[in-house]
Amino acid sequence: MVYNKVYGVPLYGSSWLPLNLINSADDHDHDHDHGSPSKSQHDDDINDNDPLTKPQHDHDDDPLIKSQHDNNDDPQTKSHHDHTNSRDDRDHDDVAVEESPPSIKPTRHVVLSGGGGEGRIGIPNALLISQFDPNTKSLSDHPVAELGTGADLPSRMAVHPKGEGVMCSMPKSCRWYEWEAIERDGVHGWSPKSSEKIFKQLEDVGRQLALTFNEEGSVLATGGEDGKLRVFKWPTMDSILDESGAHASVKDLAFSPDGRFLASVGSSGPGRVWDIASSAPIASLKTKKDEQFVLCKFSQSLDNNHQILYVTAMQGKGGSIVKWKAKSWKPKSWKRISSKLVTRDSITAFSVSADGKYLAVGTMEGDILVLNSSSMLVHSVIKKAHLGILTSLMFSEDSRALLSTSFDSSARVTLIDDEKMVTIINDQKIKGWNFWIILFILFLAIAVYYVRLLEFLVLLEDM
Repeated sequence: MVYNKVYGVPLYGSSWLPLNLINSADDHDHDHDHGSPSKSQHDDDINDNDPLTKPQHDHDDDPLIKSQHDNNDDPQTKSHHDHTNSRDDRDHDDVAVEESPPSIKPTRHVVLSGGGGEGRIGIPNALLISQFDPNTKSLSDHPVAELGTGADLPSRMAVHPKGEGVMCSMPKSCRWYEWEAIERDGVHGWSPKSSEKIFKQLEDVGRQLALTFNEEGSVLATGGEDGKLRVFKWPTMDSILDESGAHASVKDLAFSPDGRFLASVGSSGPGRVWDIASSAPIASLKTKKDEQFVLCKFSQSLDNNHQILYVTAMQGKGGSIVKWKAKSWKPKSWKRISSKLVTRDSITAFSVSADGKYLAVGTMEGDILVLNSSSMLVHSVIKKAHLGILTSLMFSEDSRALLSTSFDSSARVTLIDDEKMVTIINDQKIKGWNFWIILFILFLAIAVYYVRLLEFLVLLEDM
């Protein structure tokens, strides 16, 4: 099975499209077939029947989304039957029953950004939409939608968590794109489209190396190549924070799950934690020895009593993950609690699962490592997941799938196996039990060798 899909342009960024958009597609289908249902009715359909919004433990057939194989249980077919029957009762059976529409298979989509840049090398700059197939567990062979961005390369992007659109960083400014509903082969999807909205606050600001929304989608933060940090209320774009020289060059930004704090790391020096309410820095994250911080991500605290922050760091010996912790009621007390060397290679991409259980790093050589956040032990390794530098990683909302992209123009989705110690080399899985069995056989062979050697030495002494 081919997991990697090559789309013809070097890829810089990626994101899962929010579930809000998928639910909107369900709304569109209901509206088209038999009128708009009431809000409560639609919410019941989503909570009880929509496989895309079922609790994680209900995904019996597929780790990411459960396909609908039985038309009798299909929420759209069931809803159509209920509507038709009630209409027949009102009309005293005078109207013939309509044939049920075909079941529309639920899908997930991802947005990818990339291109050839400003040079005239024949490679377009574009936003791409790819469809994830739960049966093959891979992305579509070709983009299902594409929007060219002209001479401007969308090198970074931030998808609004409520489904409003996507903000892209171009060489000189940021551009806002919205979503347009499309239908292909009976499956509803989305295409990016140019927006009439132009945010003057992000015009002529230079390249922004970091863009992110908070989880509520009410605050947008950008970090520039020039080291300037900007934070805005969304969508009014009222300024919350405007800090020149926050870093020599801002490399990454991350909001805490509760939206109270923003972490930032730069090309040199310490990282910083900012309080959004007071628009001021509250902590400095010091580097050690020859460390250089690269990427940062907050994590959901398992006990809800602490703020957890992970920062990737590069040293001469390789890439590490540094873990910081602060008590929720004492946010200025950030403490460095651990540092773990995870790869001899450079770390180029980083993601933390929504449930806080897993960390994922991507490397210069194209490898992906998934770690258990509690033990910081490697959970799985995908050697040569891509043939080039990994440029982005993002877990799905249910923490069961990992989206990745590379400069080699490829994207893939890797499913997270619950088994421990899984190594995948060229997409061939070697499970943990096999590893221990092989190790046991090696020890057994060594023991037999030494027993035979002792017997031979005793025999020599007797001669």
